[in-house]
Amino acid sequence: MKYLLCLIGLLPITSACGAPAGKPNIVLILADDLGYGDLGCQGVTDFKTPNIDAIARNGVRFTNGYSSCTICSPSRAGLLTGRYQTRFGHEFNLGGEDLATNQVTRAEKGLPLAEATLATHLKAAGYRTGAIGKWHLGDSADRHPLSRGFDKFFGFLGGTHGYRVEKDRRTKILRGHEKDTGDTYLTDAFAADGADFITRNARVPFFLYLSFNAVHLPLEATPEYLARVKDIKDEKRRIHAAQTIAMDDGVGRVMQALRDAGIEENTLVFFISDNGGAFVGASSNRPLRGEKHTYYEGGIRVPWMMQWKGRLAAGKVVDAPVITLDATATALAAAGIVTPAASFDGVNLLPFLRGETTTRPHETLFWRWGEHWAIRDGDWKLVRTNEYKGKASKPPFVQLFNLAADLEEQHDLAASQPAKVAALQAQWAKWNAEQAAPLWANK
Repeated sequence: MKYLLCLIGLLPITSACGAPAGKPNIVLILADDLGYGDLGCQGVTDFKTPNIDAIARNGVRFTNGYSSCTICSPSRAGLLTGRYQTRFGHEFNLGGEDLATNQVTRAEKGLPLAEATLATHLKAAGYRTGAIGKWHLGDSADRHPLSRGFDKFFGFLGGTHGYRVEKDRRTKILRGHEKDTGDTYLTDAFAADGADFITRNARVPFFLYLSFNAVHLPLEATPEYLARVKDIKDEKRRIHAAQTIAMDDGVGRVMQALRDAGIEENTLVFFISDNGGAFVGASSNRPLRGEKHTYYEGGIRVPWMMQWKGRLAAGKVVDAPVITLDATATALAAAGIVTPAASFDGVNLLPFLRGETTTRPHETLFWRWGEHWAIRDGDWKLVRTNEYKGKASKPPFVQLFNLAADLEEQHDLAASQPAKVAALQAQWAKWNAEQAAPLWANK
């Protein structure tokens, strides 16, 4: 069911009277490749994440929170538009061959210009908007964050970067359009800039999109962070843990800036991961099967939580499925920005969380990444896969799972439930017919 938000379409939504006093601030914190089981509130035991856990303790934690894709760039395209990224052809990471011209045109690829971002909508309504961290939605000038609704940008445009600025020449760290030459550990730098953005804009409504590159590869951590997890024996796991607690410290710094400014209770905070953890990075998706690049639960079910003190119940745990597409619709509704429900595939979660409706936010969710796809309808999930990272290790096949009885997806029921397989395939095919062809190939 779509909750009606309001009036106009996908073009930037304007407000004749700007942003009146009382509009909530929006802080959207995105982790990169964070595993489902790699937070204290999600069950990790070999290190601690008290600051991220506090968001769950003071707000709502979704046990069935999903990303719209199993890889980085498409998941961000869905998150910031509130629409399935396959609707507008942003199906793969950037860098593949342009399917219209059969040429590699990376500079022209990225989030299509016809798509409005959450920042575009909020800026038009009087919000101050800032993007900090990893962008990965296009390198060209017209796809730069400052051209997509953001007033401020500090970060990198590509998909990956080392954690020391001067040691990684592949992707520049930019402040606006200019190269930044600092050499702070990048997670710390992004957190400090996020806190500074809050402090500088505390008297006006603002939207902060803080997109950490932690805990994406490469495995790099400072001696100070490594010292805090010295008892973890496995080296990869130890570095990964250090990266995670660095991000947790950064989240704590941002939340403290809200408290110091006296605006925490007027701020809606999201914490989400862009996709599941990558085992090569020593992450944990326990108890789920699979990892990043797969459509098993470990690839798409992610840490997902919201806090809005005084507006949402504290310590609430929600088992109904939600998806990253919901963040945009929910933020716009919180800001009082009216849009037609048909503009988004995501839904406003606030009526559901406040008990104003008894229906689930989504009965059915869909995914597509090339020849790999999945559908979840109720507790039933159908997956078409060749098991690993898009590489054809075997011909694609479908598997059927009942997640209520088999969270770890160990028991394929496809052979014993052919009618259910056919019904889910038909549902997915109907949805798929509404999606666009990919704009570029999978590199």
